[in-house]
Amino acid sequence: MPSRDFKRTDRVGAELRREIGTLVHAAVRDHGLPSCSVSDVEVTRDLDWATVWVTALLPQQSKETVKALNELAGEFRRSLSRTMRIRRVPELRFKYDDSVDKGERIEQLLRQSPPQEADHSED
Repeated sequence: MPSRDFKRTDRVGAELRREIGTLVHAAVRDHGLPSCSVSDVEVTRDLDWATVWVTALLPQQSKETVKALNELAGEFRRSLSRTMRIRRVPELRFKYDDSVDKGERIEQLLRQSPPQEADHSED
């Protein structure tokens, strides 16, 4: 029997990422939330919990954004239960993904540092 390339949690996570991305985009527009996007969704093996990683356009507003999204999690879950073909939709918890901020900070530091000259002297 051939092995599967993706586990079920990966497939469910990818589907949740697409669906939640659409819901978050609508929530930003309808509820006046700070602009954000879904970067990743991690689902537990038993499919009980899904951690939704979001990035904010303005990192200063990340705590406010995550708090608002966690308050809307129940509404998102109900909407997902109507649109997804899955027996039980996982509980959602939103967390801020700071990897983009860290990458920008590293890039900024690299641009600020003067280029290092290579030592080509022979002994």
